Amino acid sequence: MKRSDRHSDHRSYPPRHNLDNELVGMDGTSYGRYKSLRGTWVTDEYELLIQRVQSDPFAPPSRVAVRLDPDQADLLPEWFSTDHRRRAIATVLVKRAKQAMRGLRDLRLDAGGQEILDRSSCQVGTDGSVIFRLGAQLPGKGRRIDGHQAKRVLCEHIPSMVDFALDLEEDEAKRWTDTADDTAALRSALVDRDLIAFVADGAMLARHSGVDDRPLGEGVPFTAPDSLAMTVDLPHAGSVRGMGIKPGVTLIVGGGFHGKSTLLRALERGVYDHVPGDGRELVVANLDAVKIRAEDGRSVSSVDVHAFVDHLPSGADTATFTTENASGSTSQAAAIVEALEAGSRLLLIDEDTAATNLMIRDARMQALVAKDREPLTPLVDRIRSLYTDHGVSTVLVMGGSGDYMDVADRVIMMDSYVPLDVTAKAKELAANPTGRQVEGAAFTMPRDRIIEPSSINAEVRGKQKVKAKGTDGIQYGEQDVDLRSVEQLTDLSMTMGVALAIQAASQQGFIDGTATVSQVLDRLESALEADGVEMLAKIRTIDFALPRRHEIAAALNRMRDIRIRQATSQ
Repeated sequence: MKRSDRHSDHRSYPPRHNLDNELVGMDGTSYGRYKSLRGTWVTDEYELLIQRVQSDPFAPPSRVAVRLDPDQADLLPEWFSTDHRRRAIATVLVKRAKQAMRGLRDLRLDAGGQEILDRSSCQVGTDGSVIFRLGAQLPGKGRRIDGHQAKRVLCEHIPSMVDFALDLEEDEAKRWTDTADDTAALRSALVDRDLIAFVADGAMLARHSGVDDRPLGEGVPFTAPDSLAMTVDLPHAGSVRGMGIKPGVTLIVGGGFHGKSTLLRALERGVYDHVPGDGRELVVANLDAVKIRAEDGRSVSSVDVHAFVDHLPSGADTATFTTENASGSTSQAAAIVEALEAGSRLLLIDEDTAATNLMIRDARMQALVAKDREPLTPLVDRIRSLYTDHGVSTVLVMGGSGDYMDVADRVIMMDSYVPLDVTAKAKELAANPTGRQVEGAAFTMPRDRIIEPSSINAEVRGKQKVKAKGTDGIQYGEQDVDLRSVEQLTDLSMTMGVALAIQAASQQGFIDGTATVSQVLDRLESALEADGVEMLAKIRTIDFALPRRHEIAAALNRMRDIRIRQATSQ
């Protein structure tokens, strides 16, 4: 049953305000008169809130919001009964709205990609109310108002978009809410089964291309090896077989182009829910999973990397390591420590994007370069302690170093995109010593750090300047923050969410000069859980998606002007 069939014709509404007449009456007047439209216009279908009006026809679009009360939206109660269902319904509504706008150049709407996220562009309330937020290019003829075209944009195109979005078939809505229910149940099963990740049989992990995140139509469906397979009962999909990954150290090995990195990338995105038909709906990972990589040239501020970097020829203190231009190894060491500080207990690493000298020193190199001349302690010698002493698991893609077999709990080989459990064979090979000497033992957790509030400043010439640059980075005040290596950012909207979250943390006093980085993230996370999108929407009328604490931490740590000191005591 569609909304048009559910909709009653016997409800009463507030009186209609003649926005259409107002716009026609403005035709030909100075463009600045559009500013008089700011405020709420009530129709019998919804409220139209004109939040910000562009200064001229060539400026970024004006911002408007469409609000529908529960009776006007007319959603079925089961569609908005849980948080994950509301996110799913908001996502399908905004994607339908985007579909209705096809060919309309005057409207801009953030419909997102393959992930189901809390987006400012559409929200479904706990009472079934709905709000759309979008950009509207107010038309002009030179510097004069084109009132007739403005009427079409605001009084015809937007209502048509809203009607199409909400005219949602029950079967389509059920497909989205069922998918959300199953993913939520699978995430709960990770905890119940003591897993860090699960990949369902039949999952399509390969993507259409490097710039197209849709599933590859001709890809190989995932099939779990029997030794790692388990079955999970889900509310709608029923009994689902798949590969469960236990905590500890997991290696993903295999030849080039056989699917190692594809599996890891699916786990990276397993921290997010996915739209029906994505192929990764039942691929989930712990929500605190963080992708780690080397990042030549990044800045590092007072990070305790001594577990990986014992000393430096320059004499710099590696317990409070600070640099404007980190190497591959020191940047990766810092990234690991920063992820742990932010609360991650699952690290994801691909050797293709890692610093080789931080990953391993083999027996021949140890023989050639004495340990007292090598400041680095490779990850292979710390990775067991990370798990056994601190509960931090690691999943590594490794094709070039067999020494990791010595420390692995399980080894999965990808062969033409088919996973094979080769743990027994790997342990058999590891029983034959290579002559390599272990260069480190217990991993010590780093000390807490505290951010200096005055170093988080978004002001430029008296105005707050915060801008996202795709997934490449943000401009925060005078700083350009490079986020190209933060691989779990999904799109421009999430990057904008990161920038706004930092701005909120600064403005609301979460960064107060006494709170540790972890405590700042806790405060921010609690506020976002309580107020959701509305918290950041109050800061700026722009498209954004709510980010995880880990991407917020990554941006903070890459601010070149940030000042951080270590806490005096643990």
